[in-house]
Amino acid sequence: MAYFPEEVVEQILGYVTSHRDRNSASLVCRAWYHIDCRSRRSVLVSNCYAVYPERIHVRFPSMRSLSVKGKPCSDDFNLVLAGWGAAADPWVDSCARMCPGLEELRLKRMVVTDECLKLIAGSLTNLKSLVLVSCQGLTTAGLASIATNCRLLKELDMHKTIVKHQDHRWLDCFPKASTSLESLNFACLRGEVDAFALERLVARSPNLKRLRLNCSVPIDVLSRILHCRPKLEDLGTGSSVRGNTLGAYVTLSTAVGNCSSLKSLSGFWDAKSLFVQGFFPVYKNLTCLNLNSFTLIQRDLINMIRQCRKLNVLWLVDRIGDEGLKVVAISCPDLQELRVFRGHENATTVTEEGLVAISSGCRKLQSAVYFCNRMTNVALITIAKNCPQLTSFRLRIHELRSADAITGQPLDEGFGAIVQSCKLLKHLSMCGLLTDCVFLYIGMYAEKLEMLSVRSAEGTDDSMVYVLNGCKNLKKLEIRDSPCFGDTALLAGVGKYEAMRSLWMSSCNITLGACRTLAASLPSFNVEVINRRGAIIDGSNDTATASMAKVENLYLYRTFSGPRADAPGFVSTL
Repeated sequence: MAYFPEEVVEQILGYVTSHRDRNSASLVCRAWYHIDCRSRRSVLVSNCYAVYPERIHVRFPSMRSLSVKGKPCSDDFNLVLAGWGAAADPWVDSCARMCPGLEELRLKRMVVTDECLKLIAGSLTNLKSLVLVSCQGLTTAGLASIATNCRLLKELDMHKTIVKHQDHRWLDCFPKASTSLESLNFACLRGEVDAFALERLVARSPNLKRLRLNCSVPIDVLSRILHCRPKLEDLGTGSSVRGNTLGAYVTLSTAVGNCSSLKSLSGFWDAKSLFVQGFFPVYKNLTCLNLNSFTLIQRDLINMIRQCRKLNVLWLVDRIGDEGLKVVAISCPDLQELRVFRGHENATTVTEEGLVAISSGCRKLQSAVYFCNRMTNVALITIAKNCPQLTSFRLRIHELRSADAITGQPLDEGFGAIVQSCKLLKHLSMCGLLTDCVFLYIGMYAEKLEMLSVRSAEGTDDSMVYVLNGCKNLKKLEIRDSPCFGDTALLAGVGKYEAMRSLWMSSCNITLGACRTLAASLPSFNVEVINRRGAIIDGSNDTATASMAKVENLYLYRTFSGPRADAPGFVSTL
């Protein structure tokens, strides 16, 4: 490759779209590094505190798409307290000053204020895509600024984002001429929206393919939207409570019958049987169905699933029960991703039987998130045998330290079978009664594992040593509620953390002294001690008593910018 002109290499790298592959290419030699710098148009920053925003803009002057992630996260909830940080202001400010030609901005788990949105709207005139995932701090007034000034906008997506309601007329702020809007998602909004403004916006958006509504949009408005845009491919339904007359359901069914392009469906807030029946014409073509917010009775849900023969992605709550999952297994042989979340009840209603049935009928399964009431080793071994293509497996049992529901033994052999049979496994989340044995299996067989999340383990310090020594590709390690892990386990990984991106430990048996030792050994990492009770740790206090103090939460992450300046009082950087 050294004999290729740089122009040729630049053309070749132009076809490399993976962030990881581009990062690897930039490490080949100095020439390739400079080629990547001047040609890369899409950049991902996995930790907003890992680098100064200005450094990103200097290194990638041709950047047109930027994705930034903020707070650390867990499988089922954010790990850190409100007020921990992850403000979007520095990133938005640097984009406004150094990259006014930015076309795509994606922020995840960050604090995005109205001032940020107004700066984006006033400075990034070429912005075509704004995606906010699990963000907070903004209101509908900020959205109005985006709608008014970003006249080239094709995508506005707010997924699981907290938006305070100030003005329901923000939808009327989009350009009055025909817009270029292709994707609009405001399903997370809890306030009212102007239904007439929504209909007018849809009518003048001929390229609209994806629309996800919130629960304030009634059935009659949904029907008129579908009549106007029958070529929608991704739909999030509004409310089935408001305007749910028999005539409204008939009109909805007629409109849905014309939506032959619909492939993805989500929503069903407080759905009734007639509402579900109204969508029967499109079920046979769906490849993605998200019922995470549904309140259907089991019978209606099963009748719906029986019609969805082409599903690749299915999100549910545990109200479906084991019998419903058996129907999924029979009806959806092409299923690749399944997520079964816990409902509002105190105890989940699905067991290992449902997941075993899925593994038997859905042999193409690659990703599974499963909240269940109990699990057994035999079930996990069966799942591993039936679904060797799994790349992500996240299991959450209601009783975190549950043993095998039949034998009372640890779940070591079951999870051991998962890591032995699923050679492509990259993401594993475990809970239940776990000992050193399962971590030995992980270190021996999980060669491609990148993220490991452990809850309530009962092994010893050796468990962490097995994982750190064996999993060469490990990037993120999360351990919670596991007092069996102490200072020995933490410091055993000093030589291994350099190859990782982050480590989170909470409610373990680690001390402040060990954390200080770790910080001294890893100058390119931030070692943050987070005390949920709000007590400030004096970093200069080096007494023996202070060194032996237990640390409630430890967050270790790689950074090129050093300790952050916006750490709140309950966060101490060692």
